Amino acid sequence: MGDWTLEHRGPIALLTFRRPPDHLLPPESLDELVALCDGLAERTDRTKVIVITGGGDGYFVNHGDLSGHPDWLAPGEDGVIRSRGLEAHLDAFQRIEELPQPTIAAIDGIASGGGSELALACTLRVGSPRARLRQSEVPAGIIPGGGATVRLPRLVGPGFAAEVILGGREFTGADAYRVGWLNALLPAEGFVDHAVAWAQQFARHSGSALIAATAALRESRRLPFRSALASEREIFLRQLARRTEQQT
Repeated sequence: MGDWTLEHRGPIALLTFRRPPDHLLPPESLDELVALCDGLAERTDRTKVIVITGGGDGYFVNHGDLSGHPDWLAPGEDGVIRSRGLEAHLDAFQRIEELPQPTIAAIDGIASGGGSELALACTLRVGSPRARLRQSEVPAGIIPGGGATVRLPRLVGPGFAAEVILGGREFTGADAYRVGWLNALLPAEGFVDHAVAWAQQFARHSGSALIAATAALRESRRLPFRSALASEREIFLRQLARRTEQQT
């Protein structure tokens, strides 16, 4: 039995992570997550929105599990230091970011280090008052390696991102919501049900339109301004042609 479970609630897929007692995130759990996401990406006819959450009481996803993995740091044949663990994190988070469907991180507890970076790779984030978000790397003598220094400034601005990353302190769900780190603050009681209900506002729309808009938003974060406009125009025209074809 793996660390992730998959449940379908109508057009919404719910991915839940459980790895007691500390819910740390090792490379093999990320491999499992990527495999599940690959399967969902092939079923856009059935799944319009993907919600990722934690199943441990007081946890979303904790930081990466560096213990018991000697291949976290290993020199390659060319002498360059490589990391199987880091590459697993980077590959998984990029796969989450590039899924055709919009993704929602539903955080009811600790999202620290790699867990926070997993949430940042999602399209949207919601939390409860119990949410605790933190980039814990600098206090541990390292830096984020799964994209936080890149994605967080684009989400909340460079000043607040610097405070989060350099200070390493924990932010509550209410704190995170105030600065736009979270899109919504939902009740802790029945939190997952509230998160799925919140996702319904997107799942009720055309699946192809959701995919097209998600792609345009993703490109807008990556490309220079004029290139992003050109990309939006191309995606718009493809989607308009598809919609016209369906109506004739």
